[in-house]
Amino acid sequence: MTNIINKEEMRAAYDEVRKDDSAITWAVFIYNDDNKITTGETGIEYDEMLNQFADDARVFAYVRLITGDEMSKRAKFAFITWIGTSVSAMKRAKVSTDKAFVKQVMPEYGKEFLADDKSDVAKDVVLAELGKAGGANYGSAR
Repeated sequence: MTNIINKEEMRAAYDEVRKDDSAITWAVFIYNDDNKITTGETGIEYDEMLNQFADDARVFAYVRLITGDEMSKRAKFAFITWIGTSVSAMKRAKVSTDKAFVKQVMPEYGKEFLADDKSDVAKDVVLAELGKAGGANYGSAR
C-alpha cells in the first residue's frame, strides 16, 4: 500500500522546507491521475500555497512559519490536509487512510490542520495556533 507515495521525492521537498537557509517555505503533495500522491509545487509566499487548495482538490501541505516575539524568533512547522468541498465521499475517505503514509515521510510539525475552507488555514490563523503550540512567549505583554 505504501507504493501510493514516492517517499524519496516527498522527503526531499520536506527537507527543503525544514532547512533554515532555504527560501522555500512550503511544499504541497497532490494526487496525480493514477491516484498516487506526488510532490506538487513548492514556494515562498504563503498565499501561493493557498492557491493550490481548490474545491475539487485533495492536498497535503507542509509549511514553515516564523513565530515568537521580540525576544525569540523560531521556525515552526504545520501539516495541513486540504479536502475541497467538491471532493466525493469515496475520495474523502481515502485521504484519511493515505494521510498516515504521508505523515511517515514528514513526522515533525507543531500543529496539524484539516480544512475545506481557506479561512481555516489563513496565515494569521496558522501562526496563532503555532504560537499556542510553541509554548512561552518572553516578550512584552499584549
